[in-house]
Amino acid sequence: MPADDAATTSSTQRIPEAVYRRRWAILAVLLFSLLVVVLDNSILNVAMKTIAQPGPTGLGATQSQLEWAINAYTLVFAGLLFTAGLLGDRLGRKKVLLFGMLVFGTGSVLSAEAGSSAQLIAFRALMGLGAAFVMPSTLAIIMNVFEREEQPKAIGIWTGAVGFAIALGPIAGGLLLQHFWWGSVFFVNVPIVVVALFAMSFLVPDSKDPHPGRLDPLGVLLSVIGLVLLVYGIIKGGQLADFGTPRSWATMLGGIAVLTLFVLYERRSSHPAFDVSYFRDRRFSASVVTIGLVFFALMGVTFFFVFYTQSVRGFSPLQSGLLLLPLASAQMIFAPRARLVVDRFGARAVCTGGMLLTAMSFLGFLLLGRSTPVWVLEVVFFVMGTAMAHVMPPATVMIMSSLPREKAGSGSAVNNTFRQVGGAVGVAVLGSLLSTVYRHSIHGQLAAVPGLSEHVQHKAGESIEATLGVAQQLGPVGQTLVGPADNAFIHAMHATAMGSSAVALVGAAVAWLFLPHRPALSPPSAEPERSAARSGG
Repeated sequence: MPADDAATTSSTQRIPEAVYRRRWAILAVLLFSLLVVVLDNSILNVAMKTIAQPGPTGLGATQSQLEWAINAYTLVFAGLLFTAGLLGDRLGRKKVLLFGMLVFGTGSVLSAEAGSSAQLIAFRALMGLGAAFVMPSTLAIIMNVFEREEQPKAIGIWTGAVGFAIALGPIAGGLLLQHFWWGSVFFVNVPIVVVALFAMSFLVPDSKDPHPGRLDPLGVLLSVIGLVLLVYGIIKGGQLADFGTPRSWATMLGGIAVLTLFVLYERRSSHPAFDVSYFRDRRFSASVVTIGLVFFALMGVTFFFVFYTQSVRGFSPLQSGLLLLPLASAQMIFAPRARLVVDRFGARAVCTGGMLLTAMSFLGFLLLGRSTPVWVLEVVFFVMGTAMAHVMPPATVMIMSSLPREKAGSGSAVNNTFRQVGGAVGVAVLGSLLSTVYRHSIHGQLAAVPGLSEHVQHKAGESIEATLGVAQQLGPVGQTLVGPADNAFIHAMHATAMGSSAVALVGAAVAWLFLPHRPALSPPSAEPERSAARSGG
């Protein structure tokens, strides 16, 4: 059956009345699981400086170990997202969701009690395993408890919650670190996981593909190997600030080669793990690319934002987190209502306009300096949140509505895979740009400091934090580096913001050229059918 026909047939299937009546309660419970997974990924950024301190305050983690505490989660999460979505379709989304939450909660407890950096990295990888089983399941279950005409609203709330959690992470992390030990940023997940598991057991219905077909172990294995190699190469290039090293480009090329082999194999397989013909649908392919690009730009910006507010402006972790409230509030206000704008102007116009506004908001960072009023940053974040709230919901709706309902887990996995890979590429590429421009800008000032060896100069030029650390060790002489370090970072931040803006403009072009003009959904009304059924009509 063609992809479009399959999607249409699946979308008209009736949802059981008992499930339909509690659909909003189910969504609320799913948002708990979504919140804890997304929040934890951003909350760690605030705790990095504390974890780097010697014990008992922290773990004495090196810069490389801190990076891998983040990257171990990302690598496992991105590598297994697609597989987790397939397992949800085959085994049951509720079962997979509960398993993922249990693993994530266990990893959170172990991370909170980690006694070394190596243990923290391993337990963060375990959390990434759990998160990979949670994220696709939430969106897949939404598609199976909401009728078609309500799916855009539910997905809008889902995407708004993602944006809210990204902004809430630094705020929650700042509050916790003011009163508790560094492990509290992980332990805070535990009560949320417990409540979510209990509520899910009673409220969330199970669903799966009624005709999953034969297993495709080779296809699944190729997808895991390809994604892991690709993401590892991206991460390594970002760490080294050099994508020309064989450890980066050779690994990335290997990942791309394996993923290409995966696509070719799936096209010829009589029982594919995922029907790659769905990418022939312009709504599907253009939407996943748009989401990948918007997260590329967003994660690159949030990467340098923490250093600007804390290292240059001197804000505390909590104050830094609170500055993200306008972004979070804009997401929560506009994402659930984006469907109304799409109904009026069409998906292409809304997504294109949202990407253009996103590009403008990134350029707003060019207004920021060492003493710029804080309200300027707040306006920039509110505009950014508003823009992204008009990109992610309609794009996600188009992805999910392009697939039959029984394949919702696979569609959600593709959506989240592009989101995660796009974010990883953004941090790596834009982080490398930030590092390269900063090193070039501060090099002359470091060379002018008497008695500073080339080795120390090289280490001090890695980041503003490294420069300020050396300046503190040098005493009064080192204070001459503080002003130039701030200026060099601001210059590097401006260059990175322009890079983010350029990526957003590419996303706008993709949306305008390939997304449909009219709304992605033109659903038949299911509510009158339900009303008629209740009245015996």
